[in-house]
Amino acid sequence: MSKLLQGKTALILGIANKWSLAYAIAQAFSREGARLVLTYLGERQKGSIEELSKGLEVAAILPCDVTKDEELTALTEGLRPLGRLDAVVHSLAFANREDLSRPFLETGREGFLLAQNVSAYSLVAVARATAELMTDGGSLTTLTYLGSTRVLSGYNVMGVAKAALEASMKYLADNLGPRKIRVNAISAGPVKTASARAIKDFTSVLELAPQRAPLRRNTDPAEVGDAAVFLASDLSRGVTGNVLFVDSGMQIMGF
Repeated sequence: MSKLLQGKTALILGIANKWSLAYAIAQAFSREGARLVLTYLGERQKGSIEELSKGLEVAAILPCDVTKDEELTALTEGLRPLGRLDAVVHSLAFANREDLSRPFLETGREGFLLAQNVSAYSLVAVARATAELMTDGGSLTTLTYLGSTRVLSGYNVMGVAKAALEASMKYLADNLGPRKIRVNAISAGPVKTASARAIKDFTSVLELAPQRAPLRRNTDPAEVGDAAVFLASDLSRGVTGNVLFVDSGMQIMGF
């Protein structure tokens, strides 16, 4: 079987550690023949990303803090020598722990804006920084969660940020469609990642899915990686502006 991403260059933002969904996506992309560019946040994370890149087909590791316009400009220039860019994976989200642990009503202005900036606006900023390099079209994929459309206990300000992220994805799909750039989101089921542990009562969510989801199990990160391969490959050439659920069917269930 031919490799689905052979000859493609993909930028992946948001790997934090080996449990990250972004890392599962990087593994899947590398398996399918993609040449990868990874990013890191600050010098403290650089060594970790270099270690995780071993065994992957990585062409470059570049710094990028998506809250700083100058670093996004530097990212564009760092990518330029690599030639055409074919795919981008945006796996970035952040909110203050206290804003996740208290009622949404009590969210402060700064905490609200921080969650929106990192979790939603960064998709717009990354799209603007990379679209000019997708000279033959391409794919931009972000990661979302069911809390964008349903009220989930403990998700609070992040649910609102994910709703904004999904709306941004759709508007970007319209804006970038004429350039043959497709923009989609993967809504993954609960996965035990470092960031997920910041969500109050997350353990109960992990326990609920095997009882309620149609497939009676939690989501495997490798499934998210494979879905991202599909969205970055030519198999999804007619797919844009969509949320692809990879959650064992949990999104169809009531309570």
